[in-house]
Amino acid sequence: MKLSTQIILAFTLIILLSAADSYTNYRLSLKVNQNSEFLSKSEAVIRNSNKTHRAILQMQSAVRGYLLTNDTTYLAPYYSGIEKVPDFFVEQHTLIDSNTIQSSILDSISILHSEWLSFTSELIRARRENPKTYQFLLDTKFKKHIGKNINDSITEKFKRFEKIEYKTRAHHSEMLLHSLNKARSYSLVFLSLTIFVGICSTAYIVIMITKRINSMVRVADTISKGRFTIVRDFKKDELSALAASLNIMSRRLEKNIQELENKNEELNKFAYVVSHDLKAPLRGIYNVISWIEEDLSGELSPALRNYLNIIPKRTQRMEALINGLLDYARINRKTSPEIVDTNALVHEIAQSIVPREFKLEIINLPELVTERLKLEQVFSNLISNAVKYSKPENPYIEIKCQKVLNYYEFSVTDNGIGIDEEYHQKIFEIFQTLREKNEMESTGVGLAIVKKIIDDQGESIHVESKLGEGTTFTFTWRNNKQHEKA
Repeated sequence: MKLSTQIILAFTLIILLSAADSYTNYRLSLKVNQNSEFLSKSEAVIRNSNKTHRAILQMQSAVRGYLLTNDTTYLAPYYSGIEKVPDFFVEQHTLIDSNTIQSSILDSISILHSEWLSFTSELIRARRENPKTYQFLLDTKFKKHIGKNINDSITEKFKRFEKIEYKTRAHHSEMLLHSLNKARSYSLVFLSLTIFVGICSTAYIVIMITKRINSMVRVADTISKGRFTIVRDFKKDELSALAASLNIMSRRLEKNIQELENKNEELNKFAYVVSHDLKAPLRGIYNVISWIEEDLSGELSPALRNYLNIIPKRTQRMEALINGLLDYARINRKTSPEIVDTNALVHEIAQSIVPREFKLEIINLPELVTERLKLEQVFSNLISNAVKYSKPENPYIEIKCQKVLNYYEFSVTDNGIGIDEEYHQKIFEIFQTLREKNEMESTGVGLAIVKKIIDDQGESIHVESKLGEGTTFTFTWRNNKQHEKA
């Protein structure tokens, strides 16, 4: 499965969980709203019930006060109730439109209240207009507690009405709390699942990608060190294409490097054989010239003797060039790393190369684990180069080192004739020299050998110089710590 597909699936699962969480919370929020609306309406129902009951009780008190005192001022709440109570009943019916039991109780309260109004209106009219009729009503109805029984029934029905309302209200309160708890629980569950799936999918993808990329990095690192391995990758995704390309590159590099090494080996053998075979005729030419000088010394003209003197110098230079070529061909040979005290190594080289009149300073040279022969060749050629191109007066050579990050930086400085900037790159090419071509000791091979060794080690070298102001060669060299630990 492709990485993009896996990532899309992971995100899709997270999105689905989020959508499920949102949908569940939406459904629960609807229930919460319904229960909250009911509780809010229930508060209004209770308030309206209390208000209606209180208005009826005030009407009853007003009637009793009037009947006892015959003072019409007591009837103000009574007449006010006659106007307001019917509106209260209508309002209450609107609030409880879905509850048939409460609606029937409310209707029965309304009927009883109407009966009570008929009874009291008759009493009030008789009290006001006809004392005999009033007395008759007192004896036949009032003293028999007809009004009281009606009021008691109204009170009981109001209690029953409110009891039902409180019971329903308690149920909806429980439902509201239940919905809120469910909403919290579902949110927590979905959030936990989302986080879990997100972390797991992210960790899986990151670990898988990191593991595979690290394997490719290791392969690339081994390839850079000359070991041409391949990536074992059996998945079929975007990284598989990269692994396949890396494997193809590794095989091609292995093939090309092998072919290059074979050609270099053949070229080195050819150079060695040719150089070795060229020495024989050179020695023959030198011997012939010696014999001519010995056997025919009296017969040679001055001009011919001068020519004969030039030939040995040229043959010696040719031999020096051949020896330089042989040295250049030999530098590919590998040797085992060993502990090298560069301070002692440079002192040893300087004793055999640097004349006594030179001022030599060797500063802060470290101990390394490296190929001794290669480092010795580098220092020998650089010190020899400094001696060759020194000035006659106050010659000076300084060799020092400083550690930069995980490698060492060596420098060889002289106060010699210097090098013009246009030759800073050419001097590292084989057979390139700043001296005259007929000078035997300058073959132009030494710096080419240094450059080749530095390049083969994966290091760098550069020159800083101006004509007449001396020269500094700076090169880097690493410590072979793996061998040191072993």
